[in-house]
Amino acid sequence: MPDLIAQGSNRWRRGLPEIAAGRDVLLGRQPQTSPPPSSLSSPPGAGIHAAYADAGGGAVAAMGQPQKRHIVAIPWAVPWDPSISRHHAVLTMLNGDRLRVTRDPRARNPIFYRGKPRDQFVVVPGEHFVIGQTTFTLARRPGFTSDSDQSPKPSADAVPSIRRGLSPNEHGEPASDADLTPDYIASPQSYEVTEMAFAESALRQRNFHDTQARIELLARLPDLVAGSISDEELFARVTDVLLRATPASSAVAIVRADLSEGSIPSPESDSVLPQMQILHYDVRDNDSTSHDVSTKLVAATLQRRESVLHLWETSPLRGGQASATDYTATENIDWAFCVPLRSEACRGWVLYVTGSRTALLTGDASINDSRTLVDRLSDDVKFAEVVGSLVSGMRQANQFQQRHAAMRRFFAPVVLDAIAGTDSENWLQPRECDLSVMFCDLRGFSRTSEMHSDDLLVLLKQVSAALGVMTKHILDTEGVIGDFHGDAAMGFWGWPLPLPHGTDPMVAASAAAARAAADIRRDYTKGASDFRCGIGIASGKAVAGRIGTVDQVKVTAFGPVVNLASRLEGLTKVFGVEILVDEATAKHLAVPDSVERKSTSDDLRLSGAKTATTRDGFHLRTLGRVRPAGTKNPIEIFQLIVPMENHPQLTEAQLRLSEQAFAAFGEGRWDDAYQQLHELPAWDRPKDVLLQRILQHHRVAPADWDGVLEFPK
Repeated sequence: MPDLIAQGSNRWRRGLPEIAAGRDVLLGRQPQTSPPPSSLSSPPGAGIHAAYADAGGGAVAAMGQPQKRHIVAIPWAVPWDPSISRHHAVLTMLNGDRLRVTRDPRARNPIFYRGKPRDQFVVVPGEHFVIGQTTFTLARRPGFTSDSDQSPKPSADAVPSIRRGLSPNEHGEPASDADLTPDYIASPQSYEVTEMAFAESALRQRNFHDTQARIELLARLPDLVAGSISDEELFARVTDVLLRATPASSAVAIVRADLSEGSIPSPESDSVLPQMQILHYDVRDNDSTSHDVSTKLVAATLQRRESVLHLWETSPLRGGQASATDYTATENIDWAFCVPLRSEACRGWVLYVTGSRTALLTGDASINDSRTLVDRLSDDVKFAEVVGSLVSGMRQANQFQQRHAAMRRFFAPVVLDAIAGTDSENWLQPRECDLSVMFCDLRGFSRTSEMHSDDLLVLLKQVSAALGVMTKHILDTEGVIGDFHGDAAMGFWGWPLPLPHGTDPMVAASAAAARAAADIRRDYTKGASDFRCGIGIASGKAVAGRIGTVDQVKVTAFGPVVNLASRLEGLTKVFGVEILVDEATAKHLAVPDSVERKSTSDDLRLSGAKTATTRDGFHLRTLGRVRPAGTKNPIEIFQLIVPMENHPQLTEAQLRLSEQAFAAFGEGRWDDAYQQLHELPAWDRPKDVLLQRILQHHRVAPADWDGVLEFPK
């Protein structure tokens, strides 16, 4: 994959997208969005027209009509050059590392290629084009090599000999110059590589030689890094800082190794080293040669978890006819070091810096003084360690923020605040607890989906908006978003912590259901939504936490109570109501009516709700005993009645009459039930379920009637 280098009053180097990604690059002074399709229309036969039409992703018009192409582009800014328009060129990758450059119709100034203004052309690695005062060069990104020494070999039969250097002592200095000096002596028929590891604690204690210059760079580093809006921009800024802070460096790379297989084998072993990828690469100037990255050096760094320096010789013995510069002058490289990024967010990442000792030490024989060489490079290694620590910490913090943002989609803020600073992994472990579970399904989905069958994105937007009403109220009442099933959502209360302020899970669930049902009903009445809703609530024991398989997990709840809530939601369609709750929830929500209805029997009290008032002032209405599909034991279900302005509601007298009618139906007194049900309003849907069953049996209960309505699959 090639890179594009922009060089003007400022500079950057960025990796172009792969062909398979199907992405172009929109180049300009401040490109914020992709060009609108209309701006890319042109008469048939025009050169620019062909470029936009055949790159894919656009619609081809009828013969003789302009063609349009929607550009799905990555915006790359060149803010330092006023000659570059806001949107100036579209870059499209082609096979063979070629790059097609197309002038945007909105560009004011020409693009020069090979000295001539061109609207469309193709460049290959090594070529460049110019816009204003900025030169854009296409350069190949280097690959990897298994050699530690990447400079020319003194002879064809030269054999490398890797010798270990010593870790710095507590003062950050080599233990003994005598121990290091022989590592830099090479015979005419061989070359040697010195590998030195730097303990992190030792580097932390040593002082910079050029303290003031390093401090100035470090002071600006947090702002530079924190201002990055993407990993690509972060990589570009980090490599630029390292090139400026390491004067002897020729190139800087950010490398990622695949550590999914576990531990890193020794570079000297016969084991296969992990796959590696160059995330970003930059050189000091555009004319510099791109050098392959040493896999052995990267592997040694990851294995040791310490910074590692490689120094190599390609010259004969000191005093011979040639010097190291004879072999490194063209390659400009005879040392490299690697710094690991120590965080889970950067697992397997290293900073790779390579350069020449001639740029580091000039003018005398000190180039062969091992202590001076290692001491000077130790400064650069320490600075790279500081940069690596900052990048690691920043990406780790960003990762935590992303996880936190992702968890906010499932947990209420108060829940996140409660588990902050604790072991979240422990809190997410599945465990049994008392929950209230709610299922919400959208009514009218099939009809609406037929209406929008030609534009499914519009349908998705409407469904998301309606479900968003539900999820908002789940989170507002400190609930957890458990799952989505097409046009349905599931939430639950009572996990991972008790609700704050002593809130009861069943009360919270009913409050969320009531508010959501009222909002969805209001939107439907106003024509703002095509959906109504059905909600089922059940309470009891369940397992909640991170549940799933080895391949996929999610935070949800599991158990019979979850299944019951789903069944209740399904029964809302049968009874034509919005909210159904199970008996456990109804008993808990009902309050004694001693003030309003002193003559009412005890069965209306909290211990045995039939038709009662909830803590929120809603009504609970019994709909009898039912056996939902897929269940064995019958349950008693209740309608949670949420009043709404301009909608008819059952009066107190009608609620009492309903209670008597449903009781008569359950006891087998169907003739009485028939008479009482006919006294309820015609718009009351639940009564129709009982009337239908009564008429099917000619108003006489079957001999084996047990008071349970069956709802088979």
